Amino acid sequence: MRALRALGMDGAVTYTFLARSAGVAGSAGTVLLILRRLSPVEQGYYYTLLGLVSLQLVFELGFSFVIQQMAAHECAHLELHPGGRIEGDPVAHARLASTLRLSLRWYTVAAVAMCIVLAPLGMVFFSRRGIPAGPPIPWQGPWLAAVFASSASLWCMPLYSFLEGCGYVRAVAAMRLRQSVATSACAWIPLLLGHGLYSPAMAIVGYLGAGLLYVLSHRRLLLGLARHKGTQKAVRWMREIWPFQWRIAVSWICSYFTVQILVPMLFALRGPVEAGQMGMSLSITGYVTLLALAWSTTKTTPFGNLIARRELKELDRLFRRTLGQSMAVFALVALAVCVSAVLLSRWAPRLAARVVSPHLFALLMLAAAANCLVQSLAILLRSFKAEPFLIQSLAVAALTLALAALAAPRWGNAGAALGYLAATLGVGLPLAVTIFLRARRGYLGVGKVETMVQPCQGV
Repeated sequence: MRALRALGMDGAVTYTFLARSAGVAGSAGTVLLILRRLSPVEQGYYYTLLGLVSLQLVFELGFSFVIQQMAAHECAHLELHPGGRIEGDPVAHARLASTLRLSLRWYTVAAVAMCIVLAPLGMVFFSRRGIPAGPPIPWQGPWLAAVFASSASLWCMPLYSFLEGCGYVRAVAAMRLRQSVATSACAWIPLLLGHGLYSPAMAIVGYLGAGLLYVLSHRRLLLGLARHKGTQKAVRWMREIWPFQWRIAVSWICSYFTVQILVPMLFALRGPVEAGQMGMSLSITGYVTLLALAWSTTKTTPFGNLIARRELKELDRLFRRTLGQSMAVFALVALAVCVSAVLLSRWAPRLAARVVSPHLFALLMLAAAANCLVQSLAILLRSFKAEPFLIQSLAVAALTLALAALAAPRWGNAGAALGYLAATLGVGLPLAVTIFLRARRGYLGVGKVETMVQPCQGV
């Protein structure tokens, strides 16, 4: 128990770590099924389909993080009881209800827009990339199914973030564990039945089903807030949310063009085989990052509560401890995965051919380490309801796109990996650390939230 406490394994972290571990185990099972059930060409379609569905970030515009912070700041002045009863500051109560209503309206529009825009966009993209030889790939049904499932999942996203911001951090983490299990189980069914390209859509369906069951268990709280009267104290979207949200939105969109865009780009420039290799490799490094970030993401609500109460010295202590734990876990898991990649290339070369070479895999893992550190810094600073990494995100995304577009046509996966590493580790990390140190001097030097928020928004 003492060792677990030293590692920061409280209830929320434990459930989150278990959820992401289950996701890793499920992903490993999915990878094995892909290797056995899909051809290299089909693998390329599989990961390209996932990459295009990830354009969900463009429609979500980072609002889920904003919702969580808005709820966390208001709940610092409220007491939530089982059954949905709320006590405390009536102004905070009204603002919390307003946040929920606003988020539901936003995500309803976003989900419909995603379905209308993304479905034909993918049809055009895949139809223009033919296969020079071999049987045709039936991608139309899997693509439409993935878009419809992802749109439904997008609509539910604010409910998870809102409940987590309300203090149900451990319960949401436990729900994520159930989602991980359901996602993997549903993803395996089409692969086992010989319809592997439907696996992304079924995975999203499993994720959505587990999430809806959890939301229904808090229906009294959510319905009570949705019906709460207090429009004179409503949150003003243009004045209070949009100045923060648009920066978050740009940063989140940039994250797509930093990582997820590499697979569709390789699919278009080099074909599905290399796209499949990069997609599987990025999937593995992405899960390592998710595991390590379990320590940081579960502190988003506690960070917001401490900021609302102006306990900034305690905030800094909690963050430093969390960051050390997160990066230590990343280093250990990344080392194990890289060693496994080397052993796979020697003992099972046919399987190893479905991912990038061990040298390129190590480069992707270094880039993932830089991303993990940057995301940890961003989680803290965004808890001030500010987005200081706007310029950093734009610079990294633009450089990644430029370098990949120049290098990938000639050098394929090697060019894409080197461009990604140069942008992330060479430019993104130093810039992020500089921004963070400047912001930290601000909130520790004066002890006021306002002095933290204003300089960060102007970076």
